[in-house]
Amino acid sequence: MYILCSTLILQPSLYSLSNSYYLCPAMTKVITVAVVEDARDIRESLVTLIDSNAAFTCSDAYASAEAAITGIPANIPDVVLMDINLPGMSGVEAVRQLKEKLPEINFLMCTVFKDDENIFESLRAGAGGYILKSSSSQKILEAIKELQEGGAPMSATIAKQVIDSFYKIPKEVVLKHAELTIRELEVLQLLSRGLIGKEVADRLGLTLQTIRNHCANIYSKLQVNTKLEAINIVFGRKYQ
Repeated sequence: MYILCSTLILQPSLYSLSNSYYLCPAMTKVITVAVVEDARDIRESLVTLIDSNAAFTCSDAYASAEAAITGIPANIPDVVLMDINLPGMSGVEAVRQLKEKLPEINFLMCTVFKDDENIFESLRAGAGGYILKSSSSQKILEAIKELQEGGAPMSATIAKQVIDSFYKIPKEVVLKHAELTIRELEVLQLLSRGLIGKEVADRLGLTLQTIRNHCANIYSKLQVNTKLEAINIVFGRKYQ
């Protein structure tokens, strides 16, 4: 029997994973976890999963980023399991704000989104791991434990995308220009290779107007007026 909660499937048989996770001499502290998830059924399932294992305890559960930003500082957990698509403020922005105030907290994104934009914006905001809601109950608990122990857990497909993206855009560029989104960097890199707007749109599966909007945002953020100026600032090359 399975409990189906949107895209998250939790198996009741995995609620008690005492054979896989147990308190031993090396694990002297129960890992406290806060859940931020707007879908009630998924939120309650995650709380049940966490509280049903002796190695973890759910400190709080929040239905919005705003509630989390208010509540988490008053009851600081070890790990925050954060959704992205929340009503009002996004989970990514919540991570950014909370990480700045409480750098000791580990943030694990748990979402349905697996596009480059959300992945890298989450990591740049301060998330230490990124897993999909389609992950099994055991994988979710393993990810929480790994993150608390200093690892960087990611679903397999997400890890591959991260590696592939670093091949496309130099890591130092991503880190240096945090004001630009991953999509904006992708647009600018394709323009730097000589593609025109329509070709960039076709390559990325976007409309030409969307590409124009990205360019306008890039120019505004970098405070430049031309494509060449933007390319030279970001990629450090000299284009004539």
